[in-house]
Amino acid sequence: MTDSVAALQERLAATQAQLHQFLADAKQNQTAMRRVQQQELELLQAASLPDFLRRATAGVQAAYALDAVTLIIEDPHHEVRHLLIGNGDHPGEMPGVLFVDTLAGLAPQLPALHRPWLGRFVRPDHQLLFPGVEGLQSLALLPLRRGERSTGTLNFASRVPDRFTHQHASDFLSHLAAVASVCLENACNRARVLKSGLSDYLTGWHTRRYLNSRLREELARAKRRGGSLSCLMIDLDHFKSINDTYGHLVGDEVLREVTGRIEGLIRVSDVAARFGGDELALLLPDTDANSARVLVQRIQAAMTAPVEFASGRTVAVTLSIGLAAAQPTRADADYKDMAEHLLAEADAALYRAKSAGRNRLAVAGDTDPDFSR
Repeated sequence: MTDSVAALQERLAATQAQLHQFLADAKQNQTAMRRVQQQELELLQAASLPDFLRRATAGVQAAYALDAVTLIIEDPHHEVRHLLIGNGDHPGEMPGVLFVDTLAGLAPQLPALHRPWLGRFVRPDHQLLFPGVEGLQSLALLPLRRGERSTGTLNFASRVPDRFTHQHASDFLSHLAAVASVCLENACNRARVLKSGLSDYLTGWHTRRYLNSRLREELARAKRRGGSLSCLMIDLDHFKSINDTYGHLVGDEVLREVTGRIEGLIRVSDVAARFGGDELALLLPDTDANSARVLVQRIQAAMTAPVEFASGRTVAVTLSIGLAAAQPTRADADYKDMAEHLLAEADAALYRAKSAGRNRLAVAGDTDPDFSR
């Protein structure tokens, strides 16, 4: 009898201990759930793409008291990087955000990852995920996916060995990854909407469609005022060679630097547009051909200094420019035809400047292109 009572008491104590453990686990899960929900809300409240990137890295790291957090974005066509650049943000200046063309080669788990992976940090396998961070012991890799397509990974790391292990439940992390994936896509879509109708995503200049619309308006205004309207077509010389030699990201930086220098020389009333590829266009209201020549000289002077990058590399850039001017009369009524004619004249002048050896200005109606120096 005594033995049976003792056995019952022992079983009761074990059951109570197990119950206390269940309650402790439930409380811990409830706390974890609240923390995840709060972090998801933070991501959902991001006002822009850069804001989301900061919340997903520095914000998550602070909220979870982690030693390192990185967001790797799979961006094979560099579109996300271009969206940032077009907004004036540099992709390389966002701590914790890494852009790659493909996840392959970064870590063994990534290419086939569909659910969070938790486990030991192995330096040869995982060091590329957390560049410059030492002493890491455990990590969690959260795949970001939209349908069957991978968009990147959100990665947590700790110097505590048992912070993330294979035994830990990953349901909360799966939900966080799903929310982060949706937030990333929404942030990119908002950035696309802001840029698509009015501006080129890379340079921040207007689009060709906007230029065509404004051109007809400015021709009508020039007719009413009895003034002139000039158009410059600008081409970066040997731009394909820059892309082939240094890569498209460097080519993008060159294009942004060139447009930035030009932008500092034009008036608020002037219309700057990326016409296509490396071809740019400037619409200059109330400007005749002679005044436009003066601006061209200033633009060419601004290009004498090579484009310099943070790495110390420099690239010399020259421009070929075609100029055409129009002075509408009272008899002119077809603004669409006039606009097409002005653009065609400026483009033909640009072609003559390039055919004559590049790095010079050609003016519609003139026979000899001017050397740029």
